[in-house]
Amino acid sequence: MKNILTIAFCTLCLTTVFAQKNFGKLVKNTPGMVSYTFRKDFAKDLPKTLDYTKSLGITNIEFSNLFGKKASELRALLDERGMICTSYGTNYDALLNKTDSIIQDAKTLGAEFVRVAWIPHSKPMDIELAKKTVADFNAMGKKLKEAGLTFCYHNHGFEFLPYEGETYFDYIVKNTNPKYVSFEMDILWVFHPGQDPAALLKKYPKRFRLMHVKDLKKGVKGDFTGGTPSSNDVTLGTGQLNLPEILKAARKTKIKHFYIEDENDKSMEQVPLSLAYLKSL
Repeated sequence: MKNILTIAFCTLCLTTVFAQKNFGKLVKNTPGMVSYTFRKDFAKDLPKTLDYTKSLGITNIEFSNLFGKKASELRALLDERGMICTSYGTNYDALLNKTDSIIQDAKTLGAEFVRVAWIPHSKPMDIELAKKTVADFNAMGKKLKEAGLTFCYHNHGFEFLPYEGETYFDYIVKNTNPKYVSFEMDILWVFHPGQDPAALLKKYPKRFRLMHVKDLKKGVKGDFTGGTPSSNDVTLGTGQLNLPEILKAARKTKIKHFYIEDENDKSMEQVPLSLAYLKSL
């Protein structure tokens, strides 16, 4: 009886490990999650929300908010649960002017990447802002590289305005130093301004290192504002984006981590369904 139980336990362990390493046929590993997805719940009860996140099988989080905790306190909560933070999101001004502090927090969290998701602006993207962005990104990225971290810029729609037959996003990619500047593709914020995420991945396969996986409600018309109501974030596979095509293209790039981001107030209900969809691909 003891031997039977031992064999059963070992089989269960192996099955669990196999499942963790083979999340799905197209998405091989269980995706991570952006903390913004459960932002209201993290703000109310961070430990409980971490427990719920882990119950879904998600152990990798991209934090863009410390939720009132010190980085060391947040790291302790992650360690207690066998969870990790692979990317730390901060804002443009903080990274530009408080670089050392951001580096310290990122390293304390155990992050490999530091991400910025918004370029401060008061008018549509133009060449003057694009040139300033390039200079700032190169400077930020160099400091992070020297600290053993990788800088990523998360696109947000407005940088896809046309410029000389391409877009300002193309200008930024081509004029930043690949040694110091990488990118996190938010597929909704590529699609919303009228671009093709799969085509962009094929165009720059070595520049994208991270991805936000999300979907846009059917019928929503895009623009270059970089904004849409959070209710337009829908369960993966129910919106407008061709996720199988995008994820197939992503497999041929240098993307290391995929994160589900769902800004909808119903994200607690939608994320489990999104996970099931990704696993089915």
